[in-house]
Amino acid sequence: MFHLAGVISIASGKSDLLNRVNVDGTRNVVEACLGVGVKRLVYTSSIHAIVEPPRGTVIDETCGFNPDAMRWDYDRSKARATLEVLKAGARGLDAVVVCPTGVTGPYDFRVSEVGQLIVDYAKRKMKAYMDGAYDFVDVRDVAAGHILAAEEGRPGEAYILSGERITVPDLMSLLEEVTGVPQPHLKMPNWAADLAGALAPVYSFVTRRRPLVTTYSLHVLRGNSVVSSTKARRELGYTSRPLRESIEDAFRWLRDNHKL
Repeated sequence: MFHLAGVISIASGKSDLLNRVNVDGTRNVVEACLGVGVKRLVYTSSIHAIVEPPRGTVIDETCGFNPDAMRWDYDRSKARATLEVLKAGARGLDAVVVCPTGVTGPYDFRVSEVGQLIVDYAKRKMKAYMDGAYDFVDVRDVAAGHILAAEEGRPGEAYILSGERITVPDLMSLLEEVTGVPQPHLKMPNWAADLAGALAPVYSFVTRRRPLVTTYSLHVLRGNSVVSSTKARRELGYTSRPLRESIEDAFRWLRDNHKL
């Protein structure tokens, strides 16, 4: 069994890197798997590789993968890479695709986007919040989902690995309870959030730090985040833990490993 992931980016201006790693790199791995007779490939796609239906419609595997329907470089690269994997099934590659939502939890050695959010919150760097919502899943559940996909997944099928949807205000309340740091009470209007997102590349260049908000992350938070993992639960036996447990464990791990 072989596992393949890729590059994740919420920043702009990285289309070449995303295509070289996520698309060309995936194509190269697929060819190598076919060449040496790998028994099964588990490809880590993304919830953002799936076509996002209008609000009020649940996102599931039937929404499909279509790069031409994607607006953002990261989404388009993951959709194209996923199709590369699925097309290889016609050439005899036994491949299964998993599509996690926003991954969080402990063992965050490189400090992920969600991990950075927790760090910034705990350091009182978050002075305001904005509207939006997202689905977060524990990294341990995603790891277990990969194993289940390798053992139980049907060839040529995709499985969403989701966790729990939460609004941004509720996430701020949860972080306050977990960290003991008071949540920000200033709600950023949409125009101010859009301005911050537009200036994110300049901020990142000047400070050499990842910005808290980008145009892409705002799009994600404002988009459809009602996700179903029914297929993975039914066919694989996949389960996910409460988001509170994931955030608590993530905060403890970041604190105990001097990431704060």
